[in-house]
Amino acid sequence: MSDRDLGAALDDAVEVGAQWVRADLAWTNIQPDGPDTYRWDAFDRVVTAVEERGLTLLPVLGFTPEWARPAGCASKHCRPADARDFAAFAGAAATRYAPSGVHTWEVWNEPNLVASWKPAPDAGAYTELLRETSQALRNSDPGAYVILGGLAATSTKDGDISETAFLREVSARGGNHLVEAIGYHPYTYPFLASDVTPWGTPWERIDGTRDSLRSVLAANGTPEMPVWITEFGAPTDGPGTSSDGAPGTVGPDTTHVSEERQAQIAADGVRTAAATPYVAALIWYAERDLGTDRRDSENFFGLRRADGSAKPALDALRDVIAGVRRGSV
Repeated sequence: MSDRDLGAALDDAVEVGAQWVRADLAWTNIQPDGPDTYRWDAFDRVVTAVEERGLTLLPVLGFTPEWARPAGCASKHCRPADARDFAAFAGAAATRYAPSGVHTWEVWNEPNLVASWKPAPDAGAYTELLRETSQALRNSDPGAYVILGGLAATSTKDGDISETAFLREVSARGGNHLVEAIGYHPYTYPFLASDVTPWGTPWERIDGTRDSLRSVLAANGTPEMPVWITEFGAPTDGPGTSSDGAPGTVGPDTTHVSEERQAQIAADGVRTAAATPYVAALIWYAERDLGTDRRDSENFFGLRRADGSAKPALDALRDVIAGVRRGSV
């Protein structure tokens, strides 16, 4: 992003009343050439711009450079071949950014998905990474607060592992005792976070279903551990059909919601997070649409359209955050 676009995105965070912003701290960008050199400049300006606005930064550590991938794995989403290399990068990041007020770290993004942890999700390998990384972060910054990488709400199929099954496997290896919080991505669209359903939405799977994140944490000795919702939102365009929340608009081909429904999801998500025990944070995904190609819903999660114009969700998010802080909603 240009300095202007970066500033505009962060100004939106200030405008809606956010206190935190989440951003990828990509290992591929910092150490593209090998383990002995670092290129911090691009992320330095993010840290500076966040600090200037009085916001707090949550970096997401991830993305493996080519030199650190397992043999035969050709994606930045490959797990590191050696967890110690990743941990060394994390420790160096904590040393550099703790003086700027960065003390909270999310270790990887959606490690329970094939798309994010190649060649396939592996709770044992992730726990090893978490063990090495959490220790490196705390060695560099004794006040480091470590969040288990945001788990995707999914089913166990096609190589993916459900959020509860993955957390159970990580916890069986002691991984829940290596972190201060669990990251989670309970996208509910076209439904609301507050909806109560017979099947259990991703939000209900925090603590409202028989097999929930909270039940797994309780069974593994950390019943009080908070959940950070490090992604939540809804796309407003895509290849399938749109829903405004009405039952007749929800079906197997529904891939996105109307802009008005996105605004309802935003407002309801903040109110529901404030009322859900053990939910310690809610981070909206995302500030701006990535593009205009309707073949991919991923392009349309923004509070703003790709041209910079605001969607109704921007005002809705600002108003509900202000109301929650006043105690009026």
